[in-house]
Amino acid sequence: MGRRRLGVILAGATGRIGVNQHLGRALVPLRQTPIRVGGEDLAIDPILVGRDADKLQQVAARFGIERWTTDLDSALSNRDDSVFFDCAATGVRVANVTRALQAGKHVLCDKPLATTHADACALVRLAQAAGLKNGVIMANLWLPGLRKMKNLVDSGFFERVLFIRGEHGYWVFDGERRPAQRPSWNYRKEDGGGIVLDMMCHWHYMLESLFGRARRVTCATRTFLPQRRDEHGKGYAATADDTATVICELESGALAQVNLAWTTRVRRDDLMVMQVDGTGGSAVAGVFDCLAQHRTQTPSLLWNAEDRPGVDHRAAWLQVPDLPALGNAFKVQWELFLRHVCEDAAFPWDFAMAARGIELVEKCYRSSEAYTWETLAAQ
Repeated sequence: MGRRRLGVILAGATGRIGVNQHLGRALVPLRQTPIRVGGEDLAIDPILVGRDADKLQQVAARFGIERWTTDLDSALSNRDDSVFFDCAATGVRVANVTRALQAGKHVLCDKPLATTHADACALVRLAQAAGLKNGVIMANLWLPGLRKMKNLVDSGFFERVLFIRGEHGYWVFDGERRPAQRPSWNYRKEDGGGIVLDMMCHWHYMLESLFGRARRVTCATRTFLPQRRDEHGKGYAATADDTATVICELESGALAQVNLAWTTRVRRDDLMVMQVDGTGGSAVAGVFDCLAQHRTQTPSLLWNAEDRPGVDHRAAWLQVPDLPALGNAFKVQWELFLRHVCEDAAFPWDFAMAARGIELVEKCYRSSEAYTWETLAAQ
């Protein structure tokens, strides 16, 4: 049985997402059970890149990886390693990806692709000019709940989609009495922080993939907790937004409202929930489950504020059946990208799509500052 080696450079691999999602749940399983490309087993040979040699050595030993280095330029100079992946801090992504493209590497990276639309477009042009494969992690699309929602969309269940409502977030402690669950740079705008930049990249690709592109947006952002303590207990000013409400008008005419907050306490089925209302029915999806209510099962309700409702509003919703399991969502997209590199398989989740998400983010911030509706560029 033949084997095909593929060298993969992983920058930022010692961070939480790099270790838990990309290594632990994606690349290591793909090494243990190789995929077949061109009739051969794909032997992934990673090299870990980071700033802390001790952490790199520990992570490499944990996953049985032989190669690691603190010298990114040295890693990029190796012609035998043709794929570069970046999940380092947002603030260094553009520089890392630019260096990788200039070194002739195919590039996959975490979101956001950049912090400005201009930088994102520059990366699109650079990758296209070099003829290099490129992509951005958009793993939520392969979560079980979102796959069920997409199945309903594709089947015509909703008929005409009217309104999409998204809720995402939870309470992130300020570090005063209890440690914060997220890194402090998330709350410093100068370091690439902010909930709109972090989360609207996700909601952009979910909305576009399921319901079509946005044409206008309005947004209100807030920094409700302006003082926090970092990982060492030192106080700092939170300069990035921790809460936002975004309203998008889609090209279809449907409206989408997304509420984002690291300042809310969860009383819903999941940390992320999407409800879709259409003329044919409605559905609510979380990370794992999706419930639907067809128009034939919709109760005829009347508003009566004086009496408790006699209808169980949850009773007319039915579980959407599970789809065949695909496994971890990050692993799914990694496999698709590797097939894109090795077999030229389709991969629409590229830099150009990610750049549209950054444009949406920029327009959100502009709208919040100017109290306006902002129009997105026609694509």
